[in-house]
Amino acid sequence: MRSSRRGAVDPFIVMDVMEEARQLEAAGRQVIHMEVGQPGTPAPGAARAALAGAMESGALGYTVALGLPQLRAGIARLYQRWYGVTLDPERVVVTSGSSAAFLLAFTALFEAGDKVALGEPGYPSYRQILRALSLQPVGIPTSPANRFQPTPADLAGIEMAGLIVASPGNPTGTMLDRAALTALIDHCAGRGISFVSDEIYHGLHYGDRAVSALEISDDCYVINSFSKYFSMTGWRVGWMVVPKDHVRLIERLAQNMFICPPHASQVVALAALDCVDELEANRATYAQNRRLMLDGLPSAGFARIAPPDGAFYVYADVSDRTGDSLAFARQILHETGVAVTPGVDFDPVRGRQSLRFSYARATADIVEGLARLQRFFGEGSAR
Repeated sequence: MRSSRRGAVDPFIVMDVMEEARQLEAAGRQVIHMEVGQPGTPAPGAARAALAGAMESGALGYTVALGLPQLRAGIARLYQRWYGVTLDPERVVVTSGSSAAFLLAFTALFEAGDKVALGEPGYPSYRQILRALSLQPVGIPTSPANRFQPTPADLAGIEMAGLIVASPGNPTGTMLDRAALTALIDHCAGRGISFVSDEIYHGLHYGDRAVSALEISDDCYVINSFSKYFSMTGWRVGWMVVPKDHVRLIERLAQNMFICPPHASQVVALAALDCVDELEANRATYAQNRRLMLDGLPSAGFARIAPPDGAFYVYADVSDRTGDSLAFARQILHETGVAVTPGVDFDPVRGRQSLRFSYARATADIVEGLARLQRFFGEGSAR
């Protein structure tokens, strides 16, 4: 049977690493997971209890396409609490994870063939979703001097219909301050470039909080998720905030593409918004893990890093060890039992000499993973 060119996207390599790690575990190996950006904690307890009650009280059927009105209102209140932004709940769209939000955003904003820019290193699925929608991703190489975040100077002279920015970023965890984010938004506004702000790691910061694009402009798309801060990766529920005159546009697309987000997941998400103490305890664990990583990775020879402001990743330059991060990550997995992500997932060229380490799991796992890396590379240095 024939297949379309649109389907010929690259794999999401971290998922391939995760599968290879699973196979080793099935064969009896004990693997420390530093590859996937997934919290080791479940959805908050009170949120899970809320779902149990909802399951006993009635059927969980279709909701309206834009999501439960109570959840949309709760998300709007979150913007007041986190950023001091007064947000009309009508502008909030609940989605089947942030991935569905990107599909909706890219379909709503761009025509087939349009060029959409993104900083590199960056989240790999941006590129692949754009390609699957017959759009052209344009990678913008970012520099360590700017902590791997794009600047207006990086965009000069580049044709684009849209720009995607993530702060905190994946794989680096670095953030844009208010001035830097404002400069990018103003650059796009002055040139008719649609601005998409990926804010799925908001809430996970270790100094100053992240700045939302909505503090600066309403003329943008903002995408977020319950996956990271709220520890709900497998529940597949996220959201987007769009300009008022785009709500009906998104609603029509969502009705036809997804019908609605999962009802059960929305029940959990609504309750999770109020589980502040448990969620902040998780963030404190990530902060401790971050300190361990920043101290321990250099001891294993991974010293060229940009210290992360947020999220739960460390991105390391390993050009002194390899020019093939895919093979290097596989070697580390098989010889130490530590799963890490090759940088080529995030930057097709420079990522051949980089690795991403996640510290989202339990502190004991981070301690053990670092010890394995330190033992291996201490012994391996003489090989």
